[in-house]
Parts: sequence; C-alpha cells; structure tokens
Amino acid sequence: MRFQLVPAAYVILRRDDHVLLQLRRNTGYRDGFWATAAAGHVEEGETVVEAALREAREELDVVPTDLTPVTAMHRTGTREPIDQRVDFFFTCTRWSGTPRRVEEEKSAGIEWFALDALPENVVPHERFVFDRLRTGLPPIVEFGFDPRVSPA
Repeated sequence: MRFQLVPAAYVILRRDDHVLLQLRRNTGYRDGFWATAAAGHVEEGETVVEAALREAREELDVVPTDLTPVTAMHRTGTREPIDQRVDFFFTCTRWSGTPRRVEEEKSAGIEWFALDALPENVVPHERFVFDRLRTGLPPIVEFGFDPRVSPA
C-alpha cells in the first residue's frame, strides 16, 4: 500500500491560559469529546494557513489576526500507511468577530477551559498539545507511534 498523508489545520483560540473547545457530535469521529474549536482537513489546492483561516471562519465565524505556529504533529492511529496524518497547530489570541457555533449539527457546544482544568474527554492527540502549551512544544512532535503514548 502506498503511503498517504492526511494534513489538517488546528486553530487554538486562547485567552490567557484558557482555550476554546468545541464538543463534537454527529461527525463520526470522537463524538462526545471536546476538541479544538476550529480544525479540519486541508482541501485540495489550499495551503495550511488558508485552511486554518477557512476553518476558523466556517466553524466559529471569526477571522484570526495573529495565527502563530505551535507545532506540527505526525500521528497515526493504526500505524497503517493509509492512517498517516500531519496536523499543524496554530494559536490565536486576536480575532475579529465573536466566536459562536456555526455548524450546530456537528457541535453540541463551545466553551472556554483553563489549560489546567480541561475536561476528561478531550481528543487524545489534541490533549497532548494542550498539556504542553504553557511549557512549549518542539516544532515537530509524534503521536501514536510509541506504544506508551496511546492514540485511543
């Protein structure tokens, strides 16, 4: 099987030590889990920054004005070539508009959480990033390859 890579962009809206999370529903992936409020796959012909801006607009009705790259995560859930992903995480502390749920059929709510008081049910690879936001992350991280770091 040929190696395939699925890229995605994540925009972490921050207010001091708080992050905006969205409760997933009806998506087919980690429904009932809290996740980065604006995230999604990079579409054909789109750059990762364009994808980040589009996702923030589509999911939260905001336009980020200070996207800052945090880390790129190479991850897998099964170690199969078709399940290779690269996630580009950005933080944003300034935006125009007021964050709101736009895709209500895919979201049960949005809420601000302190980084040291996240809910239990956060998407695991995203929690990996949130848990390290205050101390910093290297430019590239890996998730799911080491059996001690479970992707489940």
